[in-house]
Amino acid sequence: MALSEIDRNLLARCVSKKPKAWEDFVDRYMGLVIHVINHSALCRSIRLTNEDREDLASEVFYELVRDDFAVLRHFRAESSLATYLTVVTRRIVVHQLLRNKNPSALSDNADAAQDAVDGRSGGHAGNGHDPSATDRIETRDEVERLLEELEGTEAQIVRMYHLEGKSYQEISSTMGMPENSIGPTLSRARQKLRKVAAE
Repeated sequence: MALSEIDRNLLARCVSKKPKAWEDFVDRYMGLVIHVINHSALCRSIRLTNEDREDLASEVFYELVRDDFAVLRHFRAESSLATYLTVVTRRIVVHQLLRNKNPSALSDNADAAQDAVDGRSGGHAGNGHDPSATDRIETRDEVERLLEELEGTEAQIVRMYHLEGKSYQEISSTMGMPENSIGPTLSRARQKLRKVAAE
């Protein structure tokens, strides 16, 4: 997926340190960062508190601005910005999780664990229960393979859910389709990927 004009302008504003550019960047991608944090922890059976999530998100955004936005300057626009940030965020988060395994990160906080499963924290607050949050496909390669097999509406929904971290409610609003049809669409897409993988 090519870099969108919105993200191209946002990147240019950030690296040029235009007023409010960084605030706009954080507003746009906080939800994606929180989703990657939740999913990375969930895959490793690490339960996070809200404080843990905030610390990890701060670490991600710190790495993005460090050395005069070096990470953003290195982006070659060969994929969408969301895809690039997903890969970068996962690398940072996994490194921090493995280095900082501590009692709070491994605590039996039921509410925090449920938030991680539902994807309700951070940028997804108020977006409602997302019953398939644990079914998000983990790697960029898997998503790109799946997108090659899809077209039209299915491809758009997979891209928004897996690469942009959008909730069912947000996808429903963007696509103009019933929220309860998003899950079945994603299930069909995953079945196609499994079929391709088995061949």
